[in-house]
Amino acid sequence: MSTEEFRAKALAWLQQNAKPFDENEPGGGGATLEESKAFQKGLWEAGLAGITWPKEYGGQGLGTAEQLAFNEVAADFRLPVGPFVIGLGMPAPVLLEFGTEAQKKRHIEPMLKGDEIWSQLFSEPSGGSDVASLQTSATKVEDGWLINGQKVWTSGAQYSDFGAVLVRTDPTRPKHQGITMFIVDLHHPGVTVRPLVVATGDAPFNEVFFDDVHVPDDAVIGEVNNGWAVAVAMLRYERVTIGTGVRGRSNPLGYDALVELVRARGLDSDPSVRRTLAQVYARESAMRTYASVLHQEAKAGVPIGARGSAAKLAGATFPLWVSDLVQDIFAEELALQTPDTLPLTRAILAAPGYAVAGGSNEIQRNIIAERVLGLPKDAGVDKNIPFNQLKLSK
Repeated sequence: MSTEEFRAKALAWLQQNAKPFDENEPGGGGATLEESKAFQKGLWEAGLAGITWPKEYGGQGLGTAEQLAFNEVAADFRLPVGPFVIGLGMPAPVLLEFGTEAQKKRHIEPMLKGDEIWSQLFSEPSGGSDVASLQTSATKVEDGWLINGQKVWTSGAQYSDFGAVLVRTDPTRPKHQGITMFIVDLHHPGVTVRPLVVATGDAPFNEVFFDDVHVPDDAVIGEVNNGWAVAVAMLRYERVTIGTGVRGRSNPLGYDALVELVRARGLDSDPSVRRTLAQVYARESAMRTYASVLHQEAKAGVPIGARGSAAKLAGATFPLWVSDLVQDIFAEELALQTPDTLPLTRAILAAPGYAVAGGSNEIQRNIIAERVLGLPKDAGVDKNIPFNQLKLSK
């Protein structure tokens, strides 16, 4: 099947099964969890999920060209796949890279089919963006490990089945050592999930508590006490996922949605407004082009490495930048929260979260400076100090 044939196949399926972007309905309305699961399963059955992933684990075994073709046609539709973005964008690629054959066979296809929803559990209350300062621990017992501690800002934990959790397994080792990643059943006794409400009134994040949660030895992803290498890989996948995912035209802060809103108000002939929209279009196009380059290089086996942080930084700063621009255009309408501007207002309120999710903008700039531009690294005086000798805030 040629790329164009695949594109036509994807378009035909989406036209039949997905709701198209409607400029008169910028809010969109959310799908239920069951609807999202059914849609994800339909994608897989149609050969449109796991497009570039190995066939032996439920993927389609196709190339980057097919993935990009799908992304292009999917941008015109509302895809209710939000609950699966984290699992398929972060834990699944990590399992493909570091997981055992049994782990891949057990989890990858159910994730693609929508039967399993996954979360990533890294952040902790005392750690901020310093992931390696984590204090959640796993203690070895005869038949596995017991996990105790707390994670925070965990997206989607309220409906997740499994999580990839990073814990400390040897506090006598230096800070970036003695860390291990485990697969945890989030329905297991001892796991408590509590929602965190944000400025929009939604609760997309959670704090998760572990109280003597037992995991077996075969739940380790990678190697015991070498979890930092696995964590770095997952953060890399996270930044690429955030920075290069399908950018739907229904995004209230995106060019297409803004054009429709401007036209509805008769502002499309205003030179200042047109100049602003041109800036949005140019920056959005640049981000899309860079995402395409990273996808093609990844498929060709070229390491993306720290350049994924550039994609993530661009994706995080874009909504903040657009938020400032549109406030000058729509002014008091945003405060009045009229039906057609309410989605825009909510998007503006949510925008600062993108500057933190997946690692703060400051962290991304440090990574780019050190690993892409070759600038001097921070001193990092704590890297060779055993964790139990560090003075950590409570």
